[in-house]
Amino acid sequence: MASTFKPLNANDITTVRDMLHEAIPITGTIVSGTYHTGPTEHNIKNYETDLFQSVFDYPYLSSSANHIFDLTAGYSSVSSLSASAVVAGGQQIAKKINMYGEMAQILAGFDETGSVRRFDRDGDLTGGNKLDEIFVVNFARLLTKDEIKKQSFSMTVLTGGVVTAPSHDLLIQDHGAQTAYKVNSPVGEYGILYTASAPIHDNSGVGLIYYQAGICILTASIFTGDEADYIGNNGTGGETVNYDNVGDLLVSGSISGSCDAFRNRLDNISFNNTTEINSTIYFCRANFNEYNYSSNPTYLSQSQIVVKSNPNDLPKAFVTSVGLYSADNELLAVAKLSAPLQKDPTDELILRVRLDY
Repeated sequence: MASTFKPLNANDITTVRDMLHEAIPITGTIVSGTYHTGPTEHNIKNYETDLFQSVFDYPYLSSSANHIFDLTAGYSSVSSLSASAVVAGGQQIAKKINMYGEMAQILAGFDETGSVRRFDRDGDLTGGNKLDEIFVVNFARLLTKDEIKKQSFSMTVLTGGVVTAPSHDLLIQDHGAQTAYKVNSPVGEYGILYTASAPIHDNSGVGLIYYQAGICILTASIFTGDEADYIGNNGTGGETVNYDNVGDLLVSGSISGSCDAFRNRLDNISFNNTTEINSTIYFCRANFNEYNYSSNPTYLSQSQIVVKSNPNDLPKAFVTSVGLYSADNELLAVAKLSAPLQKDPTDELILRVRLDY
């Protein structure tokens, strides 16, 4: 316990903020195929409610499994698929509309009339083209940390071919998001997703990436126009069903079946996450006439300083740690030095103590 205290003033304390980034690759083999045995995908967990599907990096019953992301799909109440589903006797109509509404409430918010905003293709929320039929990828906090780094998100989707041999790589990225990100969302900043082949303009966006929330919204229209069959679970008996187009899939297939179809055409996802580290740095100064003695009982032997070999030598002490105390002298934190520092009246020390949080 210290017997001498020295106050820190404003010139002795500063704060800094650092951003640490980590590259996160998610390959399609993990998402669909690595743990596939017969009709069972052991790293994919479906729920009785059939509102979403969870993807793990190992079989989800394993103690070493990590949650990667959740998937769901839906459409707005004004989408043409809503009317088609009613006419065609589509599956889970209310659930799909509710999933779209829930995501839109959280990510897009409400307008001045109290109505839920629909996802906007260019993010200006003033009109224009909307994203009314969507797939949702909700990344686990384990991967995104504090947020996804802007202009680091990349996704490759196979939009053509058949179920057994999907093809036509479509690269989707958040081009220009470092400076052109949007801030009109209740959950923070987000960027517009564009395909690599299409020019960037107001109506060319194919999705949205919400950086702090770690959620990707992708329009189902990226699959429109390709002659592709979509495989999924029709929700009635576990059998697989081929759909000729994404509209049929979202109308007649279950939510889990739509998620299965999307996963099997997901080739790669990559992004850099961000960990924000806030630090307070204390500069603890020991002037030439301070801290040259120790209050440790072993410092003296028979009233003599044990570290002095000659009575005429200067007093000296060895600094091994720094204690930070509250205003009422309660110890709050202790910083240890890697090696003791010798202190005598001919030296001055400045010890830099950093607290990260």
